[in-house]
Amino acid sequence: MDEKWNVQNRKGYLKIHVALNIKNKEILAFGVTDEKVRDSKMLKKLVNRVFGDSVEPNMTAKKIESVLADGAHDTNSNFRYPEHRGIKPRIKIRKNSIISSRNYSLRNREVRLQIENLLKWKKKSKYGHRWISETALLLKDYLESIHQPPSFITW
Repeated sequence: MDEKWNVQNRKGYLKIHVALNIKNKEILAFGVTDEKVRDSKMLKKLVNRVFGDSVEPNMTAKKIESVLADGAHDTNSNFRYPEHRGIKPRIKIRKNSIISSRNYSLRNREVRLQIENLLKWKKKSKYGHRWISETALLLKDYLESIHQPPSFITW
């Protein structure tokens, strides 16, 4: 990231990865990593945390309909693993994605759908709801701050 934005001498930063119920804004699972960990590596871990790390798809009362994720999560394994758990992966493909026999079939289908009509795919998959996770964290922080003394900050 530093090279992309031509930033030098940074001390590093932390990233928060969140699995959120978009209907009630409940945080189901989260992880904190440094800037060296790729976002794509966290999807499986978050799904496992929501399911309590059980391997079987039906071993939990929690029901996940779909996973919404940006292009940083566009890997064959991130399409395969949620589907194995009975979850629809709704992952935006990278700009240079192609249909290939080496790709997982579901990923190839998503590549085709997004290339044909990205706006239609976004609407059908409810991709815009992905932003709820970021606004929910900001709103939660704000609401907590106005209900506590100014010198007391939680997270």
